[in-house]
Amino acid sequence: MKGLYFQQSSANEGITFLFQERENLPVTEDNFVKLQVKACALSQINTKLLAEMKMEKDFFPVGREVAGIVLDVGSKVSFFQPDDEVVGILPLDSEDPGLCEIIRVHEHYLVHKPEKVSWTAAAGAVRDGVRACTALYYLSHVSPGKSVLIMDGASAFGTIAIQLAHHRGAKVISTARSLEDKQHLERIRPSLVGETCGPWWRLAASQQTELVLRPRWRLEESGQREQGEVGVEREAARVIDVSNGKVHVAESCLEETGGLGVDIVIDAGVRLYSKDEEPAVKSQLPHKHDVITLLGVGGHWVTTEENLQLDPPDSHCLFLKGATVAFLNEEVWNLSNAHQGKYLCILRDVMEKLSAGIFRPILDEPIPLSEAKAAMEVVQKNQERKKQVVQF
Repeated sequence: MKGLYFQQSSANEGITFLFQERENLPVTEDNFVKLQVKACALSQINTKLLAEMKMEKDFFPVGREVAGIVLDVGSKVSFFQPDDEVVGILPLDSEDPGLCEIIRVHEHYLVHKPEKVSWTAAAGAVRDGVRACTALYYLSHVSPGKSVLIMDGASAFGTIAIQLAHHRGAKVISTARSLEDKQHLERIRPSLVGETCGPWWRLAASQQTELVLRPRWRLEESGQREQGEVGVEREAARVIDVSNGKVHVAESCLEETGGLGVDIVIDAGVRLYSKDEEPAVKSQLPHKHDVITLLGVGGHWVTTEENLQLDPPDSHCLFLKGATVAFLNEEVWNLSNAHQGKYLCILRDVMEKLSAGIFRPILDEPIPLSEAKAAMEVVQKNQERKKQVVQF
């Protein structure tokens, strides 16, 4: 039985992926379960975080978002039993790679997989689903009527965040880095489906109190509406094309909101300096001043920029707006057990929303384990837009 690992060079210049034969797993005991992996999603490895956490190993396991079948349980396991279908995210200090047929996992990192959700969809959606829920529900408290700017909405994370924000009734604005990204965003449509009985014309009455609306997401080109569904379709509020560098994000957002600014900003990184002083990969990112400018009074800025630097004038502007800045680091749920129960609730919520069709991940074609090494090299360079999943 072999698994995929990575080894970091002594000069920290890069990492090398390699398969290694694994010894037989130890006896499953205490709170651990033995899992037969059916699918494992690939994500970029944060080697800097591993170094900061003092996790020093010769070989680090690869693959953390897994879905599979429980084969055996320890004596203290209370959540699962053999033959249960589960999904979860392995912790940073896991000894087992998700890219292996059989692994050991602590039960507190797993939840049950709904029957209607496929193995690849469960593994491919769990991590970005947790990120999106953390950003929207816990860091920015999205609610109906709020305006939300989601940078790089065509990414795997951005697509899920857009759908979840729409589900909460928010008005979504997104940026597109290329023509293909723009077309992808414009194809996405939420369908509002009436769940109460009654004649079709009552669905058009926006003030009917007995009408419950449930968003069901699909691509515009996916076919006819299911039988019995009656609803209206609405697209994302606006897609801002930043590929040519001529469109100013702040001006576009202020125009869209009537000069009030957006309530929530979820970035995909920001520039701290001028374009000439930043690497080429950041050329399409907005400047931090642009984000502060387009933020509305009482707004929330959720950033993924771990080295964000705010000068006194920036802080003063945020103070005048009564705005907040929060850092999106989904690893915090696994780095501390202080909110373990809340984390498991998020995992269950992500799977329930996926099963209900509230959101759909964008997945590439599944690949076998033999191609995982080459696929991880592409993912590590951040060259993949769709989520790549290995299917066993």
